[in-house]
Amino acid sequence: MVLRARVEIALSALLAIATIVTAVWPSWIESATGFDPDGGNGQAEWLIVAALAVVTLAVATLARRDLRAIRRAASPGRL
Repeated sequence: MVLRARVEIALSALLAIATIVTAVWPSWIESATGFDPDGGNGQAEWLIVAALAVVTLAVATLARRDLRAIRRAASPGRL
């Protein structure tokens, strides 16, 4: 369970960075891939930012849940 929590923490951090980078520099996707699905109006990039933010929050919530379970299991008063 500790490994899963660590993976979730790392993944949520990477997703958060991707969300921030996409919000600040939305054209990086087009620069890196050459793919321009919205014809340059930026709508697809904001959809990607929203999706990344939702997934980031979901993974961070899972990490928090797992960390709480680990702390409860390790508490000295538990038999």
